[in-house]
Amino acid sequence: MFLLRGAATALLAVSLLMTGCASKEENAVRVGVNAELTGSIPTVGDSCKKAVDLLAAQVNQSGGVQVGEKKFPLKLFIEDNENKAESAAAVAQKLISQDNVLAIIGPNASGNAIPAARICEDAGVIMISPWSTNPKTTEGKKYVFRACFIDSFQGRVMAKFARENLKARTAAVLYEVSAEASKGQAEFFKKFFEAGGGKVVAFESYSKDDKDFSSQITTIKAANPDVLFLPNYYNDVPLQAEQAHRLGLTCPLIGSDAWGSQELLTLGGKDLEGSYFSTHYAPDIATATAQKFIKEYEAKYGKKPDDVAALTYDATRLLLAAVTQAQSLDRQKVRDALASIREFDGVTGKMECAGTGDPTKSAVILQIKDGKFKYHATVQP
Repeated sequence: MFLLRGAATALLAVSLLMTGCASKEENAVRVGVNAELTGSIPTVGDSCKKAVDLLAAQVNQSGGVQVGEKKFPLKLFIEDNENKAESAAAVAQKLISQDNVLAIIGPNASGNAIPAARICEDAGVIMISPWSTNPKTTEGKKYVFRACFIDSFQGRVMAKFARENLKARTAAVLYEVSAEASKGQAEFFKKFFEAGGGKVVAFESYSKDDKDFSSQITTIKAANPDVLFLPNYYNDVPLQAEQAHRLGLTCPLIGSDAWGSQELLTLGGKDLEGSYFSTHYAPDIATATAQKFIKEYEAKYGKKPDDVAALTYDATRLLLAAVTQAQSLDRQKVRDALASIREFDGVTGKMECAGTGDPTKSAVILQIKDGKFKYHATVQP
């Protein structure tokens, strides 16, 4: 059961005083994983789990994580947050108070990451979200980090792309009102599109689990936009695209990193052909670091890694780099080492850090072409 924040904080404080950091007791680097294994976006959780399992196997086969003069095995504690905010907070609490983890990877979805981040911040435990782009996740926090860019950057990227590349003068937006990332990306897109001289002629929302978007799409069609921005998860976008085309909407569709799952192609088919979206990396222009990861992931799982897998791999490697730099399993020392990292060569590109939880990094724009994700452009911050 999800406890009230104050009660949860008190419970964690008592537990930590009683047990200390179990990483030292077991001579292992204990890392929690707070993932969306079930619920409405299970592909996200599955990619997260696969990536961290792959890295753990690689690290342990090489002898473990270097901590000072010793190497310790990487021990994972993987929990399902069901893609629910209250479950994500409860999972964070369990990983800290019962499993005594050094740090937590995840949650991924911003709606789950924000409440989990509060628990971790209050407990003084590191959390690194691979995929949460909403600014609230890290805002005002010392112990919470991410491996991805944030929504303000992504909203600006897609607004600029719509104006300059697609020559759109008007735009419409359809977003999920209860999803932090979707809502934030929609608002930033509107802000930057209009700042760039365009006009948002329809700004429509829907609720979680909605399947009929005909009312919103009818309103959007009547506004006759040059482009429609859908900053929504891979399970919603195919339905929205199909209904948009059935109702006669012919403008280009564009989206965000929430489109990044291969499941989008399976569900979307021809309705998404020619569409564009911003995301974190492109396998077809992979660096040497990324190529190695892609090859190893494909060998283990028989498919290419998506952006969540790549970001999870980066987030966990970033944590282990901080452990090695700190030469300690003390949470505060590892947190300070993590905050001091200024450059990191990740699968999703080079990250530049400035002591905050938000890295500076480029975005890529992919196009859906011939039923596949194809690299289109790189956008620098």
